[in-house]
Order: sequence, then structure tokens, then C-alpha cells
Amino acid sequence: MTHFLQHGHWEEPNAKTETAQTPWNAIDDTEPQPGTHLVTPRHGYDHHGVYVGEGKVMHYAGLCRSLHGGPVEEVSIARFAAGHQIWIKSSPFPKYVGQEAVRRARSRLGENRYRLLTNNCEHFCTWCVYGESRSEQVEECLAFPRVALRMTTSFFKAFFEGRSKAMRSWLDNTALLQRLA
Repeated sequence: MTHFLQHGHWEEPNAKTETAQTPWNAIDDTEPQPGTHLVTPRHGYDHHGVYVGEGKVMHYAGLCRSLHGGPVEEVSIARFAAGHQIWIKSSPFPKYVGQEAVRRARSRLGENRYRLLTNNCEHFCTWCVYGESRSEQVEECLAFPRVALRMTTSFFKAFFEGRSKAMRSWLDNTALLQRLA
């Protein structure tokens, strides 16, 4: 039986959360091994990180929180997931495993050279595990421009919907404060 991490605890999957098209294995009920390549599906793309143990993940923050690129950082698994499911990406024949993959990830801590097409979170993880920077998502987008358009549209839609919710919340709070003043 497979399991995944959602909202800070391990749960059994159900028909809504586990599909046959998922190209990676779901996390089982034990903590992943350090050096494990993790993926969390987002709106329009998949975000990648390397599990380093003790509930921490190294990832290229990139565009996962805003339209401004962020550095390689070590964060809690909850912050990495940002409310989304987490899956293990199969890593057949990895060149670096366990603490060696973790050492490679930590060697780039603070690096701030994020580039969507050439140095993103997936490039970072494949470099940590395989020793080469690759992104299947980028390769697919370049090979199939309609996929790129669909991913870009979905990403920006989710980004601006989130910003409009935040703006509405800010306006609601501002109005409340004005009434209380």
C-alpha cells in the first residue's frame, strides 16, 4: 500500500489523490531516506526538492512563492509542500544516494542563480541525484509548445488568483480597521 504526506502527516491515498498517470511512486508510511527526490504538484508545474532528513527539504525556491526568483534553501517539509501533496520521484540508477546527494544539495545552499529554462528546481534535484542538470518539464515544453502555453496559463492564473485573494483579504482587513478606529 502506498501513502503520501499531506498537511503534515502521512495518509493513505484515495481515488481523488492517486491516479494511474502519476509517473512517480507515492511515499510510503515511513519517512523518506535522505537524498530522496521529492515532487509536489502545483498549478501548471511540479515543484522539486531533495529530502535531507529530520523533516527538512532542500529546494530551489525559484518562482514557487512569487514572480521573483529565490535561492536554494533548506525548509521544513510543510513549507516545501505549501499545502500540496508530496510524492517521491523514482530515481533509477542514481549516481549519488543518501548523504552524498544531501551533501551535493547543501553545497549549493544560498545559490541564487535561478533560471526557469536552464537552472530551476528540477535541474537542481537531478544534479544532486544524477550529477547532471536536466528538467523533464522544460524538455516537454520545448518539444510541445502547447504544453508550455497550458502550463504558463495555469501558473499565471493560479498566481493572480492567489494575489487577488490576498488583496481582497487586505482590503477587508483595512476596512475593518477603519471601522474600528
